[in-house]
Amino acid sequence: MNEQELKKKLTPEEYHVLREKGTEAPFSGKLLHEKRSGMYTCKVCGTALFPSTAKLDPRKGPASLAGWPSFDQALPGAIKEIPDNSYGVRRTEVVCATCGSHLGHVFEDENEATGKHYCLNSVCLDLAAEEDKKNQK
Repeated sequence: MNEQELKKKLTPEEYHVLREKGTEAPFSGKLLHEKRSGMYTCKVCGTALFPSTAKLDPRKGPASLAGWPSFDQALPGAIKEIPDNSYGVRRTEVVCATCGSHLGHVFEDENEATGKHYCLNSVCLDLAAEEDKKNQK
């Protein structure tokens, strides 16, 4: 899918975050407090990225990261981590390994068993919920 097709498929906010490396407003995302079981996938290409079992409780962990859906691990090979020194801050960007879309950033977090805290934008993700699959049968 080319960029013009993506602009038609995605909302302006989704396009800005996914393709122009923007960030959604904290506490605005529909998936922040999502509790259903399933698989979080890339909004652009549908690649499975994070299992719901890896989702962190937004009320726990660093307050500065509490406004976005967070995970402690990704599926093997699903994402790429890229050094990001924009805005004069050293961070690590997280992108979909399949289509290269921006998802958010990963931070070190000694409170997590994996040592990682993936802080993602809701607009970058879809949830393939297990209960939705059951209802389709």
